Amino acid sequence: MEKRYGLPTAISMVIGIVIGSGVFIKGGKVLSLTGGNMLQGIAVVGIVGLICLICSLVFAELGSRYEKVNGVVDYAEVALGPSYAYYVGWFMATIYTPALCAMLAFFSAMMFLQLFGISAVDFANGQVNSVAIGVGAGFLMLGYAINALSPKIAGKLQVGMTVIKLIPLVIMGVVGTIAGLVNGTTLEVLNYVNTPEFVAPEGGFFKAIVGFAFAYEGWILATSINAELKDAKRNLPLALISGCLVTIVIYALYIFAMSSLGNVDTIIATWPFGETLPRLAFSNLFGNVVGTVVYVFITISCLGTMNGLIMAHCRSFYALSARGMGPAPEFFGDIDKQNNFAIKSSVLAMALGGFWYAWTVMVWMGGPGLFGAVHNIQWLAWEPDEIGIICLYLMYIPMMIGLMVKAKDLGFFRRFVLPVLGLGCCLLFCYAIWVGYGAQQCLGFAVFFAVVMLIGKLFKGKSKA
Repeated sequence: MEKRYGLPTAISMVIGIVIGSGVFIKGGKVLSLTGGNMLQGIAVVGIVGLICLICSLVFAELGSRYEKVNGVVDYAEVALGPSYAYYVGWFMATIYTPALCAMLAFFSAMMFLQLFGISAVDFANGQVNSVAIGVGAGFLMLGYAINALSPKIAGKLQVGMTVIKLIPLVIMGVVGTIAGLVNGTTLEVLNYVNTPEFVAPEGGFFKAIVGFAFAYEGWILATSINAELKDAKRNLPLALISGCLVTIVIYALYIFAMSSLGNVDTIIATWPFGETLPRLAFSNLFGNVVGTVVYVFITISCLGTMNGLIMAHCRSFYALSARGMGPAPEFFGDIDKQNNFAIKSSVLAMALGGFWYAWTVMVWMGGPGLFGAVHNIQWLAWEPDEIGIICLYLMYIPMMIGLMVKAKDLGFFRRFVLPVLGLGCCLLFCYAIWVGYGAQQCLGFAVFFAVVMLIGKLFKGKSKA
């Protein structure tokens, strides 16, 4: 492919892909799980950012060696062959991507309803608002419909939403930090952790690490332009390092700016989702009107992230079919002549998105009036988006080992040191979720994962490669 992109474009792509709605959704959760400890919250941002940076550099090495690669499935193929690539693709098509889409649809509904003072989840009375469930389902179906029937419109929406999502982050990160330092609220929040009243939740720090991984997801996609990048061996690692560092700084400033509220109890009270925290912080600084307007931007940001994932998910079964693998390759690999798009693949993707949405609101959250009834069964209590992300990091491990085995022409650092650091990062995520969420949730998901992979084996077929 044509070498059309330079270093500035690559850096912009990394920042644009990684920075999304995650910091708005998980930022409040991180501060709640760390008991309002601002320094621990920033440490979580830095640790997760470092993990993603190291792992991305390992995949940049793979990308610079195999310029045909175009995403994590291709990385899996060049590292371990088409069979492993199929199972990675099957996992992403059936669990990882649709679960993220479903969770973002509900989070978008939560943010949207906050504009009207409607709480999506009432934990005091153990109820999930049926209005929120309906609005989230509407967002999800609309997202799949637009992407399937008019991919060009979906693409234009994505560009606009990408610009919008940076506005509240920059405003709050800069103005909020300055305001908190000037009026003394930052010092008040920082001093809180030294008082007798402070009690950090058990395992909260590790839960926060797992949860905030959501905010950095997408870095693997930034490596997909290596075939079109000028001097890819030099520029791709530089772009990943620069982009990740900028993202870490922006995220850390945003989290730190929450101290402008000056009340740790208010921050902790936003548990478990933290969806009210951005509006409280913005309104505290700029007044209710400006705070509400900025919150509209945050809602659009959540929808934009959902739209981007749906764009990828609609193509997922088509991508498997193009390899001659997956269910009914000739059927789901068909391109509709009217809009020149994979409609059949999109319909199956939407069905899976609906399944995960139902799982999210009815099983993980418990449904209207039933909160806790199912959710408290630890074998089923795993949060689909978070545990799916950690599972993907587990699937990175064989790819990193494959690089060490096959890349005999590389020097010691690039062949062994960098992949070993990557392995350590992936294992740290696994340790964090095991400690933070417990053995029952992890093993419960493992059983579910095994069943899905067995179903995938039935549809595997033979690769065209």
